[in-house]
Amino acid sequence: MTGKLTTHVLDTARGCPAANLAIALWLVEPKSGEKTLLKTTKTNSDGRTDVPLLADSELEPGVYELVFEVGSYFANYCDNLPNPPFLNRIPIQFGIGDPSSKI
Repeated sequence: MTGKLTTHVLDTARGCPAANLAIALWLVEPKSGEKTLLKTTKTNSDGRTDVPLLADSELEPGVYELVFEVGSYFANYCDNLPNPPFLNRIPIQFGIGDPSSKI
């Protein structure tokens, strides 16, 4: 069985999928913290990416970080956001030990 990395982003403030939200996926070197950009993408109308962020042989054990660009996303829908925005980029760092597992 091969694994894949996907995401689903919901805009709970507006009660809908977060469409057209920019996402960056990084590989993180655990000891140094150095990051390597693996890919950038945007969500579709369902708040998901059209293809998995990583799949099959791309998905290896390691530390990864997803960065969600919520500042620019909300700037498209709100006229009165503070500057700087309260939330701009939201990073989520996680580890994958077994690429074939579903988490």
